[in-house]
Amino acid sequence: MSNALAIAHVTQALSLLLASNVGSEFDEAVKVEPRKPPAEAPDHPTINVFLYQVTPNTSMRNNDLPTRAADGTLVKRPAAALDLHYLISAYGDETTLVGQRLIGSVVRTLHEIPILPKDVIEETGHLPHLVGSDLAEAAQRVRFTPTAMDVDETSKLWGMLHQTPYSLSVVYQAALVFIDCRQTPVPAKPVERTDVRVLPFGAPGAPVPPGAGSKAEVPSTTTAPVSVDEVASAEPGLPVRGAAKKTTKTPDRTVAKAPARARKTTRASKPPQPEPRKGTEG
Repeated sequence: MSNALAIAHVTQALSLLLASNVGSEFDEAVKVEPRKPPAEAPDHPTINVFLYQVTPNTSMRNNDLPTRAADGTLVKRPAAALDLHYLISAYGDETTLVGQRLIGSVVRTLHEIPILPKDVIEETGHLPHLVGSDLAEAAQRVRFTPTAMDVDETSKLWGMLHQTPYSLSVVYQAALVFIDCRQTPVPAKPVERTDVRVLPFGAPGAPVPPGAGSKAEVPSTTTAPVSVDEVASAEPGLPVRGAAKKTTKTPDRTVAKAPARARKTTRASKPPQPEPRKGTEG
């Protein structure tokens, strides 16, 4: 994480990185300037590092949300995730192709060192206009990636530069740069005492189990048993008094034979009738 000086610090560090590694193939010194392309092309070898656009990083722009609690208290320090887009142009004697040689050195340097070194960041931080920058303490390192642009996009980019002639250039994207907000969240108070309670369900203050009380009681469908005497006393074809509907289906054959068996039992239980006596003739 870093403060608001991070953008300028990356631009200055990129210029120092190119100045330290570009120019070994030239007899004269190469000048690297962090500014937009000039209206008049210089004759001596020159490299311009121009930051033409700053955009939010699409993958990390919402990584720090939410930053506040429901009551508005700051719980996390917000940070803006940014991508920096640079236009690097080269100038020099066209008869000896100085501009093309400089662009080749720029591409080679950023391909060999795609991540901004920490020592370059620390050295740049000593400049008077960058005092107070904490980019060197950021956990995320800045990586440079080349950006491919077609003729139409290049024409629009250079068209924004009023009265500036086109020069051979390359475009690079620097990611990822974080800028922290100035507010610092208040740390939460430490836990002083823990309270653990065990309560049965239904006790005052006890939690209600999920689904409790939502289910209505289902009436029981179990019927009282019917005695054999009640079955025997019943008339054929009439239901037995006091018998309710049963949930379990009984085979029809068993129900049909029940009255007949009851009649047989009744007949067998009757005592035999005595035969009438015959009168004697006198």
